[in-house]
Amino acid sequence: MIQLRPRAAAKYGAAFATALMVLTGCSSGVSGLRSTSATGASAPAPSPDPLTWSTCGKDLECATIKVPQEYTDPEGAQIPLAVMRHRATDPDQRIGSLIFNPGGPGVAATETLRNLPKTAGTPGAFSPAVLARFDVIAMDPRGVGQSQAVRCLTDQQRADAAGTSFAPAIPGGKPLPRLLADAAAFTDGCAKHQSKKFLASLSTDNVARDIDRVRAALGEKKISYYGLSYGTVVGPMYATLFPHRVRQMVLDAPVDTNQWFGNSLPFQNDVAVASERTLNAWFKTCRAEGAAVCPFGAGDPEAAFDTLIDTLEAKPLKIAPAQGGATPGGGLDGAMALETTRALAGDQNTWPLLTSALLAAQKGNGAPLYTLWSSVTVSPFPVPTAMFETHTAVRCADWKTPSGIAAHKAAATKATTEAKRIGTRAAYSALNCARWPAPNKDRITKPLTGAGAPPALVVAGRLDPVTPHHWAENMTRTMDAAVLLTREGVGHGSYGINSCVNKAVDTALLHGTHPADGTVCKTDTPATTRPLVPAKR
Repeated sequence: MIQLRPRAAAKYGAAFATALMVLTGCSSGVSGLRSTSATGASAPAPSPDPLTWSTCGKDLECATIKVPQEYTDPEGAQIPLAVMRHRATDPDQRIGSLIFNPGGPGVAATETLRNLPKTAGTPGAFSPAVLARFDVIAMDPRGVGQSQAVRCLTDQQRADAAGTSFAPAIPGGKPLPRLLADAAAFTDGCAKHQSKKFLASLSTDNVARDIDRVRAALGEKKISYYGLSYGTVVGPMYATLFPHRVRQMVLDAPVDTNQWFGNSLPFQNDVAVASERTLNAWFKTCRAEGAAVCPFGAGDPEAAFDTLIDTLEAKPLKIAPAQGGATPGGGLDGAMALETTRALAGDQNTWPLLTSALLAAQKGNGAPLYTLWSSVTVSPFPVPTAMFETHTAVRCADWKTPSGIAAHKAAATKATTEAKRIGTRAAYSALNCARWPAPNKDRITKPLTGAGAPPALVVAGRLDPVTPHHWAENMTRTMDAAVLLTREGVGHGSYGINSCVNKAVDTALLHGTHPADGTVCKTDTPATTRPLVPAKR
């Protein structure tokens, strides 16, 4: 989930600036972005008290709400959840509260809301019209961000994981015995550092119930909702459990909820294939534009890329620390270059930066790719980031993952066959869930139809690296009432980056009207692989 816009490089922020300066031979003192950091049986819970707000930033208010750890025991253990509100800028025209989930799972909604003014032009950035008429509400889901974020590893284990070398040619990046040992260490750490009951409670159905507690505490009869990526699992769950509490719902970059709650191995394979398609789209565009525009590979970018990955894996490039501490320095190997390429190829707006960084690495300058690699904080596959523990815990609470290793071996073979470059990243990526120590025995698995709720607007990119377009098609078939809007182009998430989509989403949220089902929005700017920094001749 990486976005870069010519008008706003905020998703990469400082890393973008640093990488660009490295490409041009300059240095910067800015810091990098890597953080170290369906109705289930439930008893009625007492109505929550109104939220007590305190100022926590410009135009922002914060509060805490306590919710039952398990709604089957509403008077039992309670979990504090962090809530943030951006008040409507035109209170006289206020419509109500708009709750949003920015995805992950594991992305902190409160942090995203705090940074919204800095991220205009990136997926999920609300328009001034929406901000004027809604109180935008961010709730960190249980186990995420300021709502008791899951931690399974010690600081030393986390540092060791971040420094682990992966082999891009090996499914899963390591020999299978190592992967199994890693999964055992991780899941044992989860069981040691977290309550198993808490881990089992991190399911999406509980998150939806938590949202309804927030709705009640806000004093709202109905809410509007915008969800991005994993947020499109939360939204249909809420609409299914509480259909008469929904005013309007927009689901951007949708997940196939039937797959999400089904066997996780085909789910991960779909993600790998989707990511491979966006990388292939970059290769195809580079070839089509020709060496005069895209000099990487001199007309054969696939061969040049494979050679570069093999070369970096055999002999990593040494990276000197950047002035000002933007990056600590280290080494760039093939696995790191592959992961960075996977992320950048997933958004056509970052293609010029990808071309520039690959050209630099080909000439022996690995600093741009290394700087960008250090900023990859969200990935559908296991990477040693600050979000990994939370991401895994939420998925394992929802997923149905085979416990037998034979199924994972077969899935690894399938992934590496159907996605020959990215498939190794997906292989064995569900091992942690296969031996998860806190099974969620009462998770909701029935189709999330949202029966009784107003029609949802489902927005999908034609080439999405994480949530393939056919998932959106499946979602519109599963939901009782949904309208599909497609955005042409490559990228994860459409609202905030495309003028046609922006207009449709704003109209849906503000006025409750939708475009015709099957409407297609053209990309605002044609994709190009032309490097940001011209190649030196």
